[in-house]
Amino acid sequence: MLKNIPPILSPELLKTLCEMGHSDRIVIADGNFPAESMGKNCKVIRCDGHGVPELLDAILTLFPLDTYVEKPVSLMQVMPGDDAETPIWGEYKAIIKKHDDRGADAVGEIERFAFYEEAKKAYAIVATGETAIYANIMLQKGVVIPE
Repeated sequence: MLKNIPPILSPELLKTLCEMGHSDRIVIADGNFPAESMGKNCKVIRCDGHGVPELLDAILTLFPLDTYVEKPVSLMQVMPGDDAETPIWGEYKAIIKKHDDRGADAVGEIERFAFYEEAKKAYAIVATGETAIYANIMLQKGVVIPE
């Protein structure tokens, strides 16, 4: 065990976050996301039994969001005609605001199939047990500035 590391972060996920460099992306995927097929060319980390919000909060404790892009956080857009509510997005924006001064302004949306294409290029995909729909989120890593 380590001090000051959120215990929800497994050694594998912690190692992956540490390996990532500036502008690398990580997807935190809901339980319906095809993580294994999308992640054929990247690391897939299983976090079954955990939801996206608690993992997002833990990851952002250690992971700076990219300041060189306008929207370093991407959500999967709801498909036209899909009568889906996304209250979890409000939770995400509150968590992001806690860790990044831009808050909701750092968040954008990507059309579903474009999100899949971007996910295929991610450094890692974290597969969760999240049951909310359209709960996938992609983060782009920023630069760690020494204090």
